[in-house]
Amino acid sequence: MEVNNSQNGWWLLSDTVRLFITEKGGHMAPVEFDADSDNPIQPYYISPWQNEGLNDLKDPVLVPLRGDFFCLPFGNNMEGCNEGEFLTHGEAASSRWELEGCDADGVIKTLRLGLKTRIQAGKIIKKISLVEGQNVVYSSHLLEGYSGKMPLGHHCTLRVPKEEASLKVSVSEFDLGMTNPVPFGDPRKGEFQSLAIKEKFTDLNEVATLDPVQPIADCSAFPQREGFTDLLQIFKKSGESPAWTTATCQKEGYLWFSLKDASLLPSTVFWISNKGRHGAPWNGRNRCLGLEETCSYFAEGIAPSCAPNEINDAGFSTAVQFSEGQPTMINLIQGAIRIPDGFEQVKDIRFSKEEVTFVSITEVEISTVVDWSFLSRESF
Repeated sequence: MEVNNSQNGWWLLSDTVRLFITEKGGHMAPVEFDADSDNPIQPYYISPWQNEGLNDLKDPVLVPLRGDFFCLPFGNNMEGCNEGEFLTHGEAASSRWELEGCDADGVIKTLRLGLKTRIQAGKIIKKISLVEGQNVVYSSHLLEGYSGKMPLGHHCTLRVPKEEASLKVSVSEFDLGMTNPVPFGDPRKGEFQSLAIKEKFTDLNEVATLDPVQPIADCSAFPQREGFTDLLQIFKKSGESPAWTTATCQKEGYLWFSLKDASLLPSTVFWISNKGRHGAPWNGRNRCLGLEETCSYFAEGIAPSCAPNEINDAGFSTAVQFSEGQPTMINLIQGAIRIPDGFEQVKDIRFSKEEVTFVSITEVEISTVVDWSFLSRESF
């Protein structure tokens, strides 16, 4: 076991990727893509208080907060669902994982971690795999022994450059978008939001705000609206090809992406943090962007996600139904690649056998090797 930014954990290495997984919460960061180059790509966020000795925070998920981590149940979970109270984003995001093994099978290297949860009894087996020659992380979570309904998801969180609107986000076509259904922060606690409440939208470039002077916000380019922290969610029905999310940073010359099966993870939660929280440990300094692939009712937690709501009434799942004798597998692909000159925001993605081609709004294209059939398999 090693230490990174004050957290114990484990490294997993390939010839092109170096990644660290924390023991507490199983958070993935730092991650270096194109690791064999002189300037590796490091797209993930690490919270600014990591080396300040804050180990007794009220929300334990904040102690290791960084990069990507799996949430079960996803959300703030202030109220239980016939099971008592849950931690923010569940035990999976803040409990101590155990190392179950590290395997090398040809060009594939896999780190295996396990966690037995107590509030709702079950076990999660986390597998993180790297393939030699690929700038890709393949994640799978096998959920065993659970029953009833719970929201879940991947809390992918990116580092956001200082330059305004320098990180451009694109998503595959979605069917419904909505801002947070309740206030996302309490001004009495130094928490401020800019987006309107419970407003639907069909375009990330046109999202309603609370500001009568600037009633529409662009939620596809970050950072913007300094001094505010917001949340919105988009929902997509499953199709033949994977659903996707991308973030392009032209100044730093890279593109980050995630691929998912929308039948399991039908929504993407945008956590837009731009110095909008002033209580500890945020202290008005936190800037990041969560692009969180979930099956949830926003980040409201287990009770609102399991109950009837306007989202599941519209035909989108907001919680996963578990059966104790039937394990559930959740797979996700994430990666980052260099982009050529002239490549700007992603317009579309084409999928071919073991390859993905990203098409820019400027019609510049870049392809990379990705075994996207992994999304529908049990594992490698």
